[in-house]
Amino acid sequence: MNILDRIRQIRKALRLKQGEFASRIGITQTALSMIELEKVALTEKNVKLICATFAVDETWLRTGKGEMFISMSPYEKELLEVFGKLTADTQEFILDMARNLLKRQRK
Repeated sequence: MNILDRIRQIRKALRLKQGEFASRIGITQTALSMIELEKVALTEKNVKLICATFAVDETWLRTGKGEMFISMSPYEKELLEVFGKLTADTQEFILDMARNLLKRQRK
């Protein structure tokens, strides 16, 4: 099983059609279809988005080793779900804010 098979496996586990899965990671259904058919290369950015959006363990996605999903609290799950629906600019803003909050928390 390769990484593209594992992406299909994630979609099936989440019971998402290509269009909904693609939309949540910010690409079109056509783009996802082309990736799954190996007509377009899977980008590093898309790997990261899949993992962040759906709480997928990146090692599992790349190698098949370990568990498919990362165990998270309900707060983490909700945050990732909402974050995945934001525009790239808004995601960058939120990430900067989170980093600043973390710095303050450490003081």
